[in-house]
Amino acid sequence: MSETPVIALSGVSRVYELGAERIQALRSVDLVVQKGELLAIIGPSGSGKSTLMNVIGALDTPSGGSYQIDGQAVSGLSDDQLAQVRNQKIGFVFQSFNLLPRQSALDNVALPLRYAGYSRAERRAKSERALRRVDLGDRLGHTPEQLSGGQKQRVAIARALVTEPAILLADEPTGALDQATGKEIIELFLRLNREEGVTVVLVTHDPQVAARTRRVVTLVDGRVVEDGPPKGGS
Repeated sequence: MSETPVIALSGVSRVYELGAERIQALRSVDLVVQKGELLAIIGPSGSGKSTLMNVIGALDTPSGGSYQIDGQAVSGLSDDQLAQVRNQKIGFVFQSFNLLPRQSALDNVALPLRYAGYSRAERRAKSERALRRVDLGDRLGHTPEQLSGGQKQRVAIARALVTEPAILLADEPTGALDQATGKEIIELFLRLNREEGVTVVLVTHDPQVAARTRRVVTLVDGRVVEDGPPKGGS
């Protein structure tokens, strides 16, 4: 493939110094994600999943190795440049939704566009389109307290999509939802990937969620120990 990978980690390590203690969270991780992929990162508690997510999301920097997102080297960037990468290249979806409680669905989705300097009219048009993409075109004016858990997560996904990022990075996106609603959210990720070609990385502890993806990366003790199709197919 000649196309530039969306994500390219080579020999990435992450060490935390806690007083005299030295914790190796990632150990020489290699990971390449191509445009249009849908994959899950799984592993037991303490395996390095959260650290890897933070590195991919430019929320943390590696202690060693190299990381490129959409062809751009992340190491050596200033805090302002990293913030710009996060705003433009990565759409984050969290377990806890992270919505502003007094703001409408439309205003919550528009928030990244405000930081990016779009006009009010552009923000509204793009945010409406993003909410329609997640089947919430009839909930533009609703505040989070007027929405179900599944609808809140759809608003969060619309907010992640609104800047047309290179990748959607979802951390336990079904963790706060009941099983049926969680399944609907996974179906939404599958549809966005299948019909729109959105690149999705799901970080999860749930093997049933991982089984719905096309590729599963398993971490143990900070190392990638498996990388391939889900067991038994997707």
